[in-house]
Amino acid sequence: MTKAVIPPRQVTLRPGRIDDVETIHAALLRLGTHIGAHQEITSTPDDLRRYGFGANPAFSALIAEVDSEFAGLCLHFPIFSTWMGRPGVFVQDLYVEDRFRGRRIGEKLLRRVAKECRAAGGVYLRLSVDTDNETAKAFYERLGIGWSSYEQVQKIVGDAFFAFADTPEE
Repeated sequence: MTKAVIPPRQVTLRPGRIDDVETIHAALLRLGTHIGAHQEITSTPDDLRRYGFGANPAFSALIAEVDSEFAGLCLHFPIFSTWMGRPGVFVQDLYVEDRFRGRRIGEKLLRRVAKECRAAGGVYLRLSVDTDNETAKAFYERLGIGWSSYEQVQKIVGDAFFAFADTPEE
């Protein structure tokens, strides 16, 4: 009696569509929970729909599927380095469903985004990693995406941002 050979499940990558918004948002919530920052996520599906899929999208989404089932995503947007004089890409969120981890889906997503960036003249990829996410740090290092020892992310959000933005210029 011969054992049936089960073909490997096919991983496909495709651009995110407006009808993916609920799935994208749910994945972001799971990502937030995974890194212990669920309470930090204040976006809604309507926010993603409005800012990601309107006339001037603020980000692009790349979706990974395994046999047509959602497996992960990479949300990214173009950036520019005045020091290099060239464009690049910033990866805002990279997420792979737990049951699909270990299949190089995150790597495939990042490589596709990098390839698309390069085709548009880009020369670099940037991202930030949650300071406590050692697994993600090791993953990025394995891919050659290293920590920048001379930079630190700074931010201002919420009421502090509005007060700063609304302060009259002198």
